[in-house]
Amino acid sequence: MDVIVHTAARVHLTRDTATNALMEHRYVNTAGTLNLARQAAAAHVRRFIFLSSIGVNGAETFTRPFVADGTVVPHSPYAVSKHEAELGLRALTAETGMEVVIIRPPLVYGPGAPGNFSTLIRWLRRGVPLPLGAIHNQRSFVGLDNLLHLIEICLCHPAAENQTFLVSDGEDLSTTQLLQRMGQALGKPARLIPVPPMLIKLGAALVGKPDVAQRLCDSLQVDISKTRQLLGWSPPVSVDEGLKKAAQGYLA
Repeated sequence: MDVIVHTAARVHLTRDTATNALMEHRYVNTAGTLNLARQAAAAHVRRFIFLSSIGVNGAETFTRPFVADGTVVPHSPYAVSKHEAELGLRALTAETGMEVVIIRPPLVYGPGAPGNFSTLIRWLRRGVPLPLGAIHNQRSFVGLDNLLHLIEICLCHPAAENQTFLVSDGEDLSTTQLLQRMGQALGKPARLIPVPPMLIKLGAALVGKPDVAQRLCDSLQVDISKTRQLLGWSPPVSVDEGLKKAAQGYLA
């Protein structure tokens, strides 16, 4: 075995009942990752590709996008566990010489995508009016095909050795724009009501879902210039093509 691509994680738990969520995330996402990596190094695997999370960089951006080698501010138990796995992998690289490549994707969408993306598709398909017609944030997303294409490049590209990369579709969208274009892909125009983001956040806080409002209303942009320049990589699939595939998968 020459390369391992490690994507397994404790993630997408909408109702996490763990008494200590951080400990449970560390058990799978940190200890589990490093256990696999140590076995890989012992078996003389050349390169270990780790799918981390943009959450390692932080929860939102303000004036500038996140960059691959910038400051990290993990904001949740999941993001903390991923960051600790990254640190452990870098230490293992120094100890064993096994190459490590870290990829931090934002929200990944595609056929069968779980989590918030699946929920939004379901609402659109049902024609539910959504109070998301006046959100002017900017968020980066990555279609599954684009993420897989980058992973394929990282399997053997010499410049990927021991690097951290951010990935996206190369086109940022507001939540309102995403819903409009997803509605077009589904053939079901989005029914969006213009509600000020502050009211959405207030309502979400009252029902104990402030994190949901944050993801819907705040910006999170990534700068993929390092990925482009170091690997000569560009997203091969456009946002609209990716959304169309996601819609077809859902409808099927």
